[in-house]
Amino acid sequence: MRRRLLTLSRVALLELELTKRRMSAATPMADFLTKSPYSPPSWASHLRPLPSHTFSLAHRPTPIHRWNLPGLPNGTELWIKRDDFTGMELSGNKVRKLEFLMADAVEQQADTVITIGGIQSNHCRATTVASNYLNLDTHLILRTSKLLADGDPGLVGNLLVERLVGANVHLISKEEYSSIGSEALTSALKEKLEKEGKKPYVIPVGGSNSLGTWGYIEAAREIEEQLKCRTDGLKFDDIVVACGSGGTIAGISLGSWLGALKAKVHAFSVCDDPDYFYDFVQGLLDGLQAGVNSRDIVSIHNAKGKGYAMNTSEELKFLKDTASATSVILDPVYSGKAAYGLINEMTKDPKSWEGKKILFIHTGGLLGLYDKVDQMASLMGNWSRMDVQESVPRKEGVGKMF
Repeated sequence: MRRRLLTLSRVALLELELTKRRMSAATPMADFLTKSPYSPPSWASHLRPLPSHTFSLAHRPTPIHRWNLPGLPNGTELWIKRDDFTGMELSGNKVRKLEFLMADAVEQQADTVITIGGIQSNHCRATTVASNYLNLDTHLILRTSKLLADGDPGLVGNLLVERLVGANVHLISKEEYSSIGSEALTSALKEKLEKEGKKPYVIPVGGSNSLGTWGYIEAAREIEEQLKCRTDGLKFDDIVVACGSGGTIAGISLGSWLGALKAKVHAFSVCDDPDYFYDFVQGLLDGLQAGVNSRDIVSIHNAKGKGYAMNTSEELKFLKDTASATSVILDPVYSGKAAYGLINEMTKDPKSWEGKKILFIHTGGLLGLYDKVDQMASLMGNWSRMDVQESVPRKEGVGKMF
């Protein structure tokens, strides 16, 4: 079984490398960091308001390849879209939203960007990097525990990147965050910076507002175009993605519904309950005058487990086993929980998934693993000191160290 999984992993890696070569040839790097007028897909042209411009921040289109995840029902094909490849410092799904949000910030002549999230927020890291590219200051409001809110937050994972590129970090305890709310906190900081002569632009949690939703409306068009280029007639029955703030699932669900994909979207919630997200997504759809009901276009499953950014030992072991079997490294907060939830759903009801062609969208977040090293240490037993027999010849200076 182990040998079979390794063989499948090598096949997936070969497919991935070929896809990357095709994509790199199709996406000229000269387009990176350029602002351009935006033209929506024809099937989304009735939405309002339409974005006027977009900034090229992501490395697109991101590859799609087969993913032979262990535990799939008989006849089920799983594919993966690698939105963890949208860039390095800018990696993940947040970048697609920022292409529209940063263009709006520049249009409004902002000199500062404010956003908010958890202490290991991928969105806050991506926003900081994008802002810095565009010569905008960044102020981050980061939620942490009450015990840590008064001290240096450290340099682990996303925090290292944020602080390297010069973000202004404002810590808030989870208790204060809960009683005040993200909108009031960002408004208070905006007012303070305005009094200092700044012109701040506020981006909500996860970049998830109606404007940010266009990032994954556009991703739906990208998937359509990738499928058109294939010669095997591949068509997806289902799309699976993690849900943390709602903007990604609103965009991909609406895009699949309106466009040619027509795949059923399954969102796995990693924080709030499904009812909350159905209502939140409905607000985003109404903000675009989409005229559709969120419950008609997406099925939301609860995958939060112990809570946001908290993991069980079973979830972390799943990440390790998945990486060993397929070479795809999932993050512990978003895609890891979504994939774990998907396999659990398939185990409970395999008949509903048999014979389906499913696209899983990997939304990135690799840096979040660094915050879990202590919890994952016991899973990493594959090491030993190399034992070199005395019979192996030795001569001082033979092994050069560069």
